[in-house]
Amino acid sequence: MRKLCFQENLRAFGRQVFRDYLKDGSKGPQMVWIAGGYFQMGDMNVTVTSFQGGGFDNEKPVHSVFITQDFGIGRYEVTFAEYDKFAQATGRKKPDDEGWGRGNRPVINVSWNEAVAYTQWLATQTGKKYRLPTETEWEYAARGGTITNYWWGNTASHEYANYGKEPWGALAKGKDRWEYTAPVGSFEPNQFGIYDTVGNIWEWTQDIYSDYSSSLSSEANSHRVVRGGSWSSGTSTCRAAIRGYNSPGAHASSIGFRLLREP
Repeated sequence: MRKLCFQENLRAFGRQVFRDYLKDGSKGPQMVWIAGGYFQMGDMNVTVTSFQGGGFDNEKPVHSVFITQDFGIGRYEVTFAEYDKFAQATGRKKPDDEGWGRGNRPVINVSWNEAVAYTQWLATQTGKKYRLPTETEWEYAARGGTITNYWWGNTASHEYANYGKEPWGALAKGKDRWEYTAPVGSFEPNQFGIYDTVGNIWEWTQDIYSDYSSSLSSEANSHRVVRGGSWSSGTSTCRAAIRGYNSPGAHASSIGFRLLREP
């Protein structure tokens, strides 16, 4: 009788990395367990003068959130290799890679509806509870316990993330040498052992978009929240607090997703 979960002999900054088995005996995406806890959500752009600011209105007000339950989060963004396996198994058309490459590059051109379908398929395959993260869970994981613009500090750096060309149009120097998406895990992980939470691709979340300051949501058009910025975003839209949204049926070369697994 096969095991339902393969616990890897790996540690990511003290966090346990695991992979669940699929029905064919192969292993699913790498996940990292994160303990629940308290954090401040929103525009935490703290400068050397201790003033907050610099974020957009929809990132405010900063508010306290307590994550009551531990959860598993994707160590990497879902890749083409992982999504293509799902597409082939379910008879779906494989998404366009724009000629940038498949394999371990993050899957793009997938709608929110298709991302949800993947999580449901993975849940059926593994017998575990997979879904998209809420944007609260996403920001908690992306911050890695920090209150700065980026998990490494308040200053953007191409050494830590793939977020676009230099202001004068040239490709960035250093680690960020990709014009479009970078293979997952090309940069260092954050303090929770999670990769690519800044840039590379926007990531779908479970939530319908609404302002923090309002109880009203865009239920009529059901726009879904995307987080993290992308390869084309630039510094202003690749911060931990940044919030975007798109129609659940939309496809874009800058949007993919990351998984959440409940205990």
